[in-house]
Amino acid sequence: MAVINRIAEYFDEMKTWRQHIHANPELSLDCEETAAFVVARLREFGVSEIHEGIAQSGVVAIIEGRGAAGPTIGLRADMDALPLQEKTGLDYASKIDGKMHACGHDGHTTMLLGAAKYLAETRNFSGRVALIFQPAEETVGGARIMCEAGVIERFNISHIYAMHNMPGIPVGEFHTCAGPIMAAADEFEIQIQGKGGHAASPHKCVDPIVVAVQMAQSIQTIVARNVDPADQMVLSITQIHGGTAGNIIPDTAMLAGTVRSFSKEVQALVIGRLEKLVAQTAEAFGATATLNYSYGYPATVNSARETEFAVKTAKHIAGEARVMDDLTPVTGAEDFSFFLEKCPGAYVALGNGDSAYLHHPEFNFNDEISPVGASYFAKLVESAQPI
Repeated sequence: MAVINRIAEYFDEMKTWRQHIHANPELSLDCEETAAFVVARLREFGVSEIHEGIAQSGVVAIIEGRGAAGPTIGLRADMDALPLQEKTGLDYASKIDGKMHACGHDGHTTMLLGAAKYLAETRNFSGRVALIFQPAEETVGGARIMCEAGVIERFNISHIYAMHNMPGIPVGEFHTCAGPIMAAADEFEIQIQGKGGHAASPHKCVDPIVVAVQMAQSIQTIVARNVDPADQMVLSITQIHGGTAGNIIPDTAMLAGTVRSFSKEVQALVIGRLEKLVAQTAEAFGATATLNYSYGYPATVNSARETEFAVKTAKHIAGEARVMDDLTPVTGAEDFSFFLEKCPGAYVALGNGDSAYLHHPEFNFNDEISPVGASYFAKLVESAQPI
């Protein structure tokens, strides 16, 4: 594995940074202490152009290369933790009840800091690199807010890259693919209005429970009978509520669920079918119903040229046999998708080894991969923008 030697020398320091961030988790947009830690390290590295307070606690740092003027490459890491009680028993476990770095964002931030230290020291590239430390990936979409603040345009970022650690993939392996790599994640809620009454006299009622059950069954046919089998997507009913007692037919019932899709065409098809099935099923039973559809993160779509470049760079770091470029897209979601809607780029998975899975109270980022990820980030810059 061709980890950059200078970055390998940072290992103990990076481990200290990561474990400090792990012990002091922050949620959503409220990553002020993590951001302050990041800024302090950047200043120690000699980075002079630092922009704070973007998306409340986000940070963008600019490092100028030594070569002639050129483009700006973007590198992004997320900083936020999860509302979860840690159960690792580690010496550096979370100091804050109910908050935990259970997705490895502490490691992502550390890897970008390691790359920042190396790039600020060597500046063996032309143009500029924009280091984006982003809050709220897990909640409201900090990437969306940073994009709305004009980060891509303001710093003239021409291409952008990010990575996520992945349990179950061997330590230090890179996996990715061109095109969709993660799904759009939407939610819907259906409110059904019937006519309640005594359960012994259903003929005098419009039973919303019957309507809800019929809707739930009909909605499942969207995947089975409307979506092309070649198009991956998920539609799950995750909630059904209604009623208060065994002898009462209620006035109302509610269904809710999630839609995961990889293209806007499939997403639009699903929404159209939901609208018709909800309205027509309710009408058939003499009820009324309202569909509330909420768009979440869009699909994460890697651009072809940048993915090819990311794969080539990863092979330089990890070796030919330890980079897979045919990852099957996953139905989880990622707000890096908002950056990829603004400019071309690529998202990769970096193997965390045999650990507990993401969002689990026993998960822990593997410090051994920090120099690998930092080397990948740094090599992207040096290779894309050579002097």
